[in-house]
Amino acid sequence: MTDPSGKFAEGLQRDNFHIFDNGVEQPITDFLNVEEPAQALVLIEAGPAVYLLEGSHLRAAQQFLSGLSPDDRVAVVKYADAPQGLVDFTTNKQSVAAAFDDLGFNLGFGSLNLSASLSKVLDWLTSIHGKKTIVLLSTGVDTSSTKQIQDLLNRSQSTDVRILAVSLTGDLRNPPPAATKKKSPSPKVAFTSQQFAEADMLLRQIAQTTGGQAYFPANSNELPTVFTHIAQIVRHEFSLAFIPPAHDGTIHSLEVRVATDSAQPAGGSLYRVDCRRAYLAPAPTTP
Repeated sequence: MTDPSGKFAEGLQRDNFHIFDNGVEQPITDFLNVEEPAQALVLIEAGPAVYLLEGSHLRAAQQFLSGLSPDDRVAVVKYADAPQGLVDFTTNKQSVAAAFDDLGFNLGFGSLNLSASLSKVLDWLTSIHGKKTIVLLSTGVDTSSTKQIQDLLNRSQSTDVRILAVSLTGDLRNPPPAATKKKSPSPKVAFTSQQFAEADMLLRQIAQTTGGQAYFPANSNELPTVFTHIAQIVRHEFSLAFIPPAHDGTIHSLEVRVATDSAQPAGGSLYRVDCRRAYLAPAPTTP
């Protein structure tokens, strides 16, 4: 959430926020402010296409680590056909950086099950309390089944985990001249314009349904700026909760308004609020 000058908002309290479910304001039952430690799980695609980047995305991710607070916790997971945990949540940023350095890539042409892997990671995060963010470093290519993709998008509407997605296809679309000197062995990886478009659309959908953002840097030179911004977002997050007013199993619209005067929540907020726009209400209970 940012103010009119683009700075991240701080100093706001529970009374400054107002949540509307299908246009009807709901009482806020839980509130975590910006001072609460962040918990970020970095999920990294470890397939042949990302191998070609020669670790530029991982070196740039150091900007993300350096922008976090000492109390913030980070975990690292890689995925190809399935997710594999590398570092559990820790405040030790050096161990996270070491995991980046030691990351192994799958050079075969197996599956890249993005949606299935994300669903599994969301399962892992259900027992973690507090503010949770997944920082997804991915091409967006997904060999998950159509059902697995749709199940993830449906689930994303009700998860309490925000996803910030960073596309890693910039250098693959427009490889720099040095790309001809890649390290050996060098897997052959090629994408069509349609595959790029589908991958971009999926990353946008995944991020937007969770109230997150998707980033599409044109090349690896833009990655440090992206990761610096992500670190600021993770640090400047307000977490709000309310009890769903209806258990009807349908999609409900969500709106969050911010007012410095809590008596006037409808008066055009000066803040830009990035949040989930809808959620899936719980299904009716059966007798």
